[in-house]
Amino acid sequence: MNFVGDDMSRPYYIFSNGRIKRKENTVYIENEAGEKKAIPIEDIDTIHLYGEVDLNTKLLNFLSQQNKTVHVYNYYGFYAGSFMPRHRNVSGDLTVRQVEHYLDKKKRFFIAFSFVESAMFHMMRNLREYKATEEFQEKIKTELANATETSNINELMGCEGRARDAYYQAFNTILGRGFSLEKREKRPPGNPVNALISFANSMIYSAVLSELYHTQLNPTISYLHEPRERRYSLSLDLAEIFKPLIADPVIFKLVNNNMIKLDDFEEDVNYCYMNENGRKTFLKEYDQKLSTTIKHRRMKRNVSYRTIIRLECYKLIKHLLGDEVYSPFKAWW
Repeated sequence: MNFVGDDMSRPYYIFSNGRIKRKENTVYIENEAGEKKAIPIEDIDTIHLYGEVDLNTKLLNFLSQQNKTVHVYNYYGFYAGSFMPRHRNVSGDLTVRQVEHYLDKKKRFFIAFSFVESAMFHMMRNLREYKATEEFQEKIKTELANATETSNINELMGCEGRARDAYYQAFNTILGRGFSLEKREKRPPGNPVNALISFANSMIYSAVLSELYHTQLNPTISYLHEPRERRYSLSLDLAEIFKPLIADPVIFKLVNNNMIKLDDFEEDVNYCYMNENGRKTFLKEYDQKLSTTIKHRRMKRNVSYRTIIRLECYKLIKHLLGDEVYSPFKAWW
């Protein structure tokens, strides 16, 4: 097995094929060659599975008792699904408030706009930091102004989509070393930059989902993205804030510092994806980014990016309960 992030209570990323089992308070991981690794359960935050791994109900029951989540990724490295332990932090009152804020058009729009405002703020922040052409910043500013003039979710998402298109167009002025982006392609990603963006976004989505699980929020009740079957749409909402804040700077660093290369990608029929070496390289830097700490202005102490995601969930809870008006996170440093 191959691991990234072996510090205390950190995510474990498992790539090789093999099996996982439980013995007392320890998770045992064994690869096809018979090599074993024992991990005390208190060292594990979340498990990410990229290889073909066998596990049993004994392990799943143990992980459930310990409130540990497992995220599964497909052959191409993109998010496929999650094992979520039985939700213990349930609150009927909060669920009712979430639904009320969804059904009330004004309340829903306020929350949805907040997510979009924060996302655009962090897009423009990246463009300034990486000295992208001001033309792209102006396009995003224009769409933010347009968003303030609408009260319709579909129109709001249109503004967000056009702003993001301008943002991605600016990637060609930021990235070098043969990496370019003609247009954003999601299903499937057609070139290395699209593959990087899709992989990074799936990691943000699973990180937000893991933090949501530790709160009383229902991850299926959302405001910007329409709630649908078979998806945790509130994770999509909150991920909008953190994709430009966390994921994109990791992409810029890896490419521009020659830490990830074109050789770290494979191409299938109309499909491009990172190979195992590329994923390991990305996840190592991504995990370090999530663990990086910033002096929090209100709390007056250092908190990690991962904690900032959890705090954003708590801020939304306070808003839904009427304790404090929601103000979306905006990096101040």
